[in-house]
Amino acid sequence: MQNDWRLLNQEEYLMNAKLTKSEYKKPSEKWDHDHCAFCWDKFSKNDGDLHEGYCTTDKKYWICEECFNDFKEMFRFKVE
Repeated sequence: MQNDWRLLNQEEYLMNAKLTKSEYKKPSEKWDHDHCAFCWDKFSKNDGDLHEGYCTTDKKYWICEECFNDFKEMFRFKVE
């Protein structure tokens, strides 16, 4: 897993992160989407995009279900 293409120093801001499983909501009038912190899949309200996943408590970082499952042990995520 250490050579996974999705790993790009996320440990600097996601190691031991507290996460919640949440429905994606538009963050602001100027911004209508976010991306998975690992694979860059798009979160938005648009058809074809991800509509729920795991996010940090400040909603700054989003993680898709697949990446969460792949990295939850390595990053020691804590789900609230």
